Amino acid sequence: MADTAAALPTVAAAVVVRLRGVRKSFHLGSPIETEVLHGIDLSLNAGEFCAVMGPSGSGKSTLLNLVGLLDRPSSGTLEVCGQETTTLDDRELTRMRGHSIGFVFQYHHLITAFTALENVMIPMLGAAEFPNDAMRERAKELIDSVGLTAWQNHMAGNMSGGQQQRVALARALAMQPVLLLADEPTGNLDSKSADAVFELLRRVNRERRTTVLFVTHNIALAGRCDKTIQVVDGMVTVPILPDSQR
Repeated sequence: MADTAAALPTVAAAVVVRLRGVRKSFHLGSPIETEVLHGIDLSLNAGEFCAVMGPSGSGKSTLLNLVGLLDRPSSGTLEVCGQETTTLDDRELTRMRGHSIGFVFQYHHLITAFTALENVMIPMLGAAEFPNDAMRERAKELIDSVGLTAWQNHMAGNMSGGQQQRVALARALAMQPVLLLADEPTGNLDSKSADAVFELLRRVNRERRTTVLFVTHNIALAGRCDKTIQVVDGMVTVPILPDSQR
């Protein structure tokens, strides 16, 4: 296969994510397919912070998995940073996902027997195989950016939920992604920790112009985003702007 087909985007596109007519079906334990996303049209611009809301089972996580290249659409087109992804093979998708997209989930998915610093270094090991000084310095900078310098050598399993989620955010930024996907990252946290994690996401968005897609059930947090899309019964409604932008 030609190298150009697998090349990573080198210039940040004005539109970071574009879905056209995206549908997703599952067999769900039977030979009959059940469609859970119905012709989604959606665009996210560079530097945009977008909340995704909707009832449980409406298709929010399925949408996030498609945008994050963890799953493939059944039909339609999906572009990330100007690259049409539905024609890429698994190796190309993995490469693009590892370099262009960061993930923060409701559960931190840290390796609890590793230190905070070691957890942040993990994505960088995929490219270099062995840790080096440059990786450690990068990880220290990221740990510092989420306010955990004093805890960088603590085992992740001995940290609070809020601290663990901040480490998870630092890890998600290790490869300097263009797009950051956050699936209920504050759902397991108390209100103070949830606000702190949200503010970190917002700061990353503003300072780095990282595009953020943020799934939440928290109406107050959604109101602090640039816009909110509602996913209802597998369909996306017109984006809702905060009061300050109406």
